[in-house]
Amino acid sequence: MSDAGATGGERPPRSRLADVAKLAGVSVTTVSRVLAGRGETTSVTRARIHEAAHTLGYEPGAERRGRPRSRGAFLIDLVMGRFHDPWTNEITAGARTAAARHGYDLVLTVERDTPGDDWPNRIRARSSAGVVLGLIRPTTEHMSILDGARIPVVLLEPPAEIRAGLTVVGATDWQGGFDAAAHLLGCGLRELVVVTDEPRYRFGRERIRGFLDAVNTIDPSVPVSIVSHPWADPMVDVWLANALVQGRQSPLGVFALTHYIASSVYAAARVAQLSIPRQVSVVGFDDPGEGRFAYPPLTTMHQPLRQMASLAVDLLAAAATGAPLPGTRIELPTSLVIRNSTAVQK
Repeated sequence: MSDAGATGGERPPRSRLADVAKLAGVSVTTVSRVLAGRGETTSVTRARIHEAAHTLGYEPGAERRGRPRSRGAFLIDLVMGRFHDPWTNEITAGARTAAARHGYDLVLTVERDTPGDDWPNRIRARSSAGVVLGLIRPTTEHMSILDGARIPVVLLEPPAEIRAGLTVVGATDWQGGFDAAAHLLGCGLRELVVVTDEPRYRFGRERIRGFLDAVNTIDPSVPVSIVSHPWADPMVDVWLANALVQGRQSPLGVFALTHYIASSVYAAARVAQLSIPRQVSVVGFDDPGEGRFAYPPLTTMHQPLRQMASLAVDLLAAAATGAPLPGTRIELPTSLVIRNSTAVQK
């Protein structure tokens, strides 16, 4: 009878710091320091400790007397490598609106490109309810720290392929590239250029693949050139102007993989004294809003950035109430916005 009572009603013993320390092969003091986000330890040791804590189900905020752990702070972190530009402004606006709707405050956290950047530890220390990673591919150590603290993560358009099981929100990049090519071919353009950047991120590769698939489907006789945009070149506009006109006859159809690249194509056209859209038709991507004020207004593939960020926050808010994250990629549809940078050739 006593065995039945033990298996049916008693809780398993709660893991202690000492248990984590034993599994990780370090001292209790080291475990305490790492889980509190204090002190200096190697990345390998930190990852081992967080992995041990996750394996044992250790809860840093649990009371010794078995009182249930309280909900963390009403915070959601938005982590990006930069803020305050057209793309990130749209993402921030969408995330902030959704967070407020769910009763959370949004924390803007910058991922610094330095070896000592400890943004996962800072997030864990403030007990955020969830994290949106914008244009970031987290490392194994990053995920170990956040997983160990049981903080859910949603990736927003990561720049590279990520391991299976993570939740990703993105756009229909392949379809966007396909629709861009179909529009330029529909305008009667029979010489096309794709301007990309280096390195070619996952979403850029998908846009190129969709563009080429459209050409091969609609008119495989149309030549397509792929030009890499040299960001670090101070003479980028001159370089790109030469690349656009070299060995080509206008009219020319150009697909710029991002809004920033489209701006450079406009500048290059001015340098080369090419008229948009009479001699060069341009289709951009992203559509953060500034494109409508370009001269001429930019035809572009609208990427629903605010909705993407809002959905990422919605998923985290649901996870905070116990709902599981999908663990797959979710795509929101792109759409073609036709303005005056493209025109039917006469």
